[in-house]
Amino acid sequence: MQGTSSLFITDPLSELNPKKDTTILWMQEIFSMGGQVFQCEMKDLIYEDHETSANLYAINDPSSHPQLSERVDQSKLLCDIDYIFMRKDPPVDEDYMNALHLLSQAETEGANIVNRPAALKKFNEKIFALQYSKWMPDTSVICKAKDFELFKNKHSIIILKPLDGMGGESIYKFDETSEDHQDIFQSLTNNYQTMVMVQNFLPEIYDGDYRILIIHGKPFPIALARVPQGGSFKGNLAAGGKGEARELSDDQLKVSIEIGKQLLEEGIIFAGIDMIGNYLTEINITSPTGAREIFSQTGENPIKTLLQSI
Repeated sequence: MQGTSSLFITDPLSELNPKKDTTILWMQEIFSMGGQVFQCEMKDLIYEDHETSANLYAINDPSSHPQLSERVDQSKLLCDIDYIFMRKDPPVDEDYMNALHLLSQAETEGANIVNRPAALKKFNEKIFALQYSKWMPDTSVICKAKDFELFKNKHSIIILKPLDGMGGESIYKFDETSEDHQDIFQSLTNNYQTMVMVQNFLPEIYDGDYRILIIHGKPFPIALARVPQGGSFKGNLAAGGKGEARELSDDQLKVSIEIGKQLLEEGIIFAGIDMIGNYLTEINITSPTGAREIFSQTGENPIKTLLQSI
């Protein structure tokens, strides 16, 4: 990466945790390799005079936290930047989609964007996984009360989650004793109008929700098992889970290799698939995390592998 320029499109820098954030590790690795680091938010993208550009910050030294670095405000054409990394967290809402449309335009002007905007527009992270339903728990995507009741009657414990959430937000677990399940379902579906996902509960979650990083179509050999804490059923680090670096099982490796082939064909260079035991639950392509914890625990750096691959 020496002599190259890289732009990261992120949430506000103040919201990124340097102890956990993969994007910051990414910036630091590029800087250590002699590359120049820029940052902006989606609102900083501009199309005018037949060209796509961004008002951005040059981050002079992201080694501790880019928020603390001396930053230089400037404007650049996206096609003049060597690598553009789309690292904005969900939700994938109207603003996110509009940013992807602009980034697709920038691609036609010669910009090099990871992951490809077309793929980010094409796939919902939870529905994408349905293409590999043979590896998944029993799953339905629904919005009507009768369908919810039918699914709930099939399983003693179920999980309900939105299609555009992240970090364990708005995920609910119901068993036979749950009395508020219909009210929560009605609320999460916006009065039975918005699709949600329901799955049978996997007790294997208590051994860890595995984040497996897929880099240039190949699984990184060490995954991050996110283990629920304090009686919670959520392994997500943002929901209080504890991350433990572990080697992949044979089945996890098999699933990862199969999915990795399609990811690479679609222009998705960096992704994170989630597996509970040997069951696939979702395929993360917007801003996968977990690299920082793997690196700090094992010394193996997924981001260095990623940068070498591109």
